[in-house]
Amino acid sequence: MMATSRMIRVVDSHTGGEPTRVVIDGGPKFGAISVADQLTQLRQSHDDLRKICIHEPRGGEVWVGALLCRPKDPTCAAGVIFFNNVGYLGMCGHGTIGLVATLAHLGRIDTSDATQKGAVSLRIETPVGPVDAVWHGEGKASITNIPSRRVAKNFAIEVPGIGTIRGDVAWSGNGFFLVKECGERIAKDNIPRLIEVAKKIRVAINAAGFADVDHIELFGPPSVAGANSRNFVLCPGGAFDRSPCGTGTSAKLACLAADGFLEEGAVWVQESIIGTTFEGTYRWLNRESGEIIPTISGTAFVTAHADLIVDPCDPFPNGLGDLPGTLA
Repeated sequence: MMATSRMIRVVDSHTGGEPTRVVIDGGPKFGAISVADQLTQLRQSHDDLRKICIHEPRGGEVWVGALLCRPKDPTCAAGVIFFNNVGYLGMCGHGTIGLVATLAHLGRIDTSDATQKGAVSLRIETPVGPVDAVWHGEGKASITNIPSRRVAKNFAIEVPGIGTIRGDVAWSGNGFFLVKECGERIAKDNIPRLIEVAKKIRVAINAAGFADVDHIELFGPPSVAGANSRNFVLCPGGAFDRSPCGTGTSAKLACLAADGFLEEGAVWVQESIIGTTFEGTYRWLNRESGEIIPTISGTAFVTAHADLIVDPCDPFPNGLGDLPGTLA
């Protein structure tokens, strides 16, 4: 008998320009275990799923994948595991907004408890903890991230070819180094230079003892009316975030709150390198330890339904891997 092709069903979307690929069928089946434990099994025994979905020729380095899975937490409507071209993410803000839009598109959000304004609340189990979300309709969703905090303030590193760089280290589901001033223009026509600088900064901050920092966030003045800041975010796999970055905006809010620059409940509008925006607010979880609960709002839109096919004769069943020039 001839071997049959493997098929993985996905729904693609973009959140502020940044793509998310949600796997809705064809992934591994896990038992009644936590999403964190499911991530362990996925990484150890089923990493081919990540490679098929994200590596060329079926994907690309900018894509973030999201495996829709069964939650163990009975308060959660869904579970999700995020991944990219080099590995797995504890949390992904733009990806969660994209997941919510995808669930709404598929009719998988229970609207029976919708408010008068049409908003629907749901909870999602991630590997780093549960995340609350609200679907507002017309592409808009809000997510309440896990507790976020600043880890180190105004930390100085020496970056070869650039000089002394200062910034804040923060945790928001992913590790960030938020650079206070890099001397570079935060603009679309300067992206190649920003990638080069951010990669060098990441090497330096990792060498300085912050191995968990895999995202570098640079800031500049906004170009969109009403925005407070414009950012450039280098992601773990060497691609840059087209959106303002949900966990990156959470990290920014934690630092602003710690410095007393943004009041609890006040809105911070973060602009991305391509001009899209997220709105962020926070509430204090623990002022003494500097922990906040950030809420990020943005829009996401479904762009495609697809069946990814792995032909048994395909010489690249798991994709082409990481090609030269795609890695940090």
